[in-house]
Amino acid sequence: MASRTDASPITDTPESLIRRFAATRRLSLDLVRTLSDADASAQSMSDASPAKWHLAHTTWFFETFILRDHVAGYRLFDERYPFLFNSYYESEGPRHARPRRGVLTRPSLDEVCIWRAHVDAAVQSALSDLPPAARALVELGIHHEQQHQELLLTDLKHLFAQNPLGPAVWEMRIASEVAQFSAMKWIAGAEGVVQVGHGGTGFAFDCEGPRHEALLTPHALANRPVSNGEWQEFIADGGYHSPSLWLSDGWAWVQADNVDAPAYWDGDRQFTLSGWREIDPAAPVTHISFYEADAFASWAGARLPTEFEWEAAAAAFDPHGGQQLDAAGPVQPAARTDDADLEQMFGSVWEWTGSAYRPYPRFRAAPGAVGEYNGKFMSGQFVLRGGSCATPRGHLRASYRNFFYPHQRWQFTGVRLAKDL
Repeated sequence: MASRTDASPITDTPESLIRRFAATRRLSLDLVRTLSDADASAQSMSDASPAKWHLAHTTWFFETFILRDHVAGYRLFDERYPFLFNSYYESEGPRHARPRRGVLTRPSLDEVCIWRAHVDAAVQSALSDLPPAARALVELGIHHEQQHQELLLTDLKHLFAQNPLGPAVWEMRIASEVAQFSAMKWIAGAEGVVQVGHGGTGFAFDCEGPRHEALLTPHALANRPVSNGEWQEFIADGGYHSPSLWLSDGWAWVQADNVDAPAYWDGDRQFTLSGWREIDPAAPVTHISFYEADAFASWAGARLPTEFEWEAAAAAFDPHGGQQLDAAGPVQPAARTDDADLEQMFGSVWEWTGSAYRPYPRFRAAPGAVGEYNGKFMSGQFVLRGGSCATPRGHLRASYRNFFYPHQRWQFTGVRLAKDL
């Protein structure tokens, strides 16, 4: 368990790593500050986890892979917790079944927070003396917790949407100005052989490399993601009732689940983390599946971009820019106009690509439990790029690969169109 997920050296000083660790851990607590113990314990579906479980699992990660494995004499806070809060690490032994995380009414939210404080203090005390391999695991743990912060928000949204009262996790923030709808434009993409994948210094997950060459044929990308207004046109034109637009599996999914709109839509309203709100026609459409994204592209006479077309275009943009998570609150994609030909490449909504989530040439999973982090999921899923309004700022890179099954849409998922030239 002494390897990180890439071969890049740690460039942070121990002091900087401690600050980032503390800030990340604090944001997770901020995200649950408005929740009751009942709110934090409920599980609305098997794909989602209770907010309390996210807090506990990320704590288990640091306690297990940093304190247990690298701090002499450290004793587990509670020897029962690893069984409850391991997620999918087979090499760490048996664990509580994922679909039944919602029955874990104990430990309470307060007890989980006490455990977090204990682990935080121990990690910060030990960090300056940890060897480089262990500090690399702290870095991995920070990025791992940032992923769970986004999941915590999307899981809360799904949970609260099940309540007929339509409760708000946070009260709505009033926007200072409303962006105007802009017509979609096409921007020519890179052609020929390009370098893709992570290959520089700094952190990256193992699935982002090795860096390699990809051949891009002439194509163009839409200057922005598809909007709610455009999606309303798709619905009005019978998009959900036209089997010719859909992949076979997608049409079967539409029929089986009676899908006729993006998740959380009800007429001209949509459910948000601040309750039910009117749909903004200019904002990026979100909570759509790969199947829906592909059907819309067919309806529009376009296609989904490949992940390498997307990455080649995004390489010129600042991954810290755009609408991303800076503080606890009711995140929701908003329309915006960037000072660039391509808008909202980072943040706002994750963008489905037409690329299967598979390993790059010469990919090798890291040894030990960390090797289970990404590689074993490279089957049956599709790649999304760019991050969302719920992705913590500083977490993204042009090479970042997210991945979900084609029917899943409880994340902030949207689409940017592409076409051949």
